[in-house]
Amino acid sequence: MFRLVVQESRYTPTSGKVVAQLGSFDPHNKTAKVDSEKASFYLSHGAQPSGRAALLLQKEGVELPKWVKISSAKSRTTRHPEKLRSNQPAAEPEVAEAEAPSTES
Repeated sequence: MFRLVVQESRYTPTSGKVVAQLGSFDPHNKTAKVDSEKASFYLSHGAQPSGRAALLLQKEGVELPKWVKISSAKSRTTRHPEKLRSNQPAAEPEVAEAEAPSTES
């Protein structure tokens, strides 16, 4: 669970001093509860949302000011794609050869 809070810039995030709690986000169920009236109030009075908070607020239908920039989706690259199992050639299944009985006398 993550909390969506308003905090003054002069305090560190770990200080625990919160101006207002706007809602919460559950990453397991992908559900968010946001008080959109409080969020729009603080945004109109100069609150600057972080990148993730801006995405969450936009998804919940809160109107963001024009100056808030939402970053585009990042594309990931794999360092060594040749090492991925999905890119390896399919291994041929080993067929056990039937041993013929030896004819030693």
